[in-house]
Amino acid sequence: MNEHRGPSPSAVRASQEVRAVIGRLRRRIRAAGGTEDISLTQATVLARLIDNEGLTTSDLAALEGMRHQSMATTVAALAGRALVERRRDPGDGRRLLIVLTAEGRRRAEAGRQARGEWLAAELQEKCTEEERQTVIAAMAVLERLVHD
Repeated sequence: MNEHRGPSPSAVRASQEVRAVIGRLRRRIRAAGGTEDISLTQATVLARLIDNEGLTTSDLAALEGMRHQSMATTVAALAGRALVERRRDPGDGRRLLIVLTAEGRRRAEAGRQARGEWLAAELQEKCTEEERQTVIAAMAVLERLVHD
């Protein structure tokens, strides 16, 4: 939190370890979700649309912190696989909303369930109750990092 000096050695080490572990964990969770045939960004878009049916490409780009053009490419790929479709916004006919198709919803929900089950089983098998409580506490700390 000291703005005048660089990060402390512990902050640097924590940064390195968090990034390394999160990267490996994301790959393991993704593999458990059965989404190997689509990109991580595509899987993330499907997951976002479960909770937020009817987002624009710009909305999705902002949520993912990426350029509109990149998200348009991602949406086009998903549309090409019949996992999403574009529909006119009933409130504003100029806007196109991205919505899940029945197959897109099935894939997104099945992937979400499989990922959740895999992670819960791993936490149950490989961690003590005290370690799981530590993970919960650590997630609260990390959550603060993502809020401005």
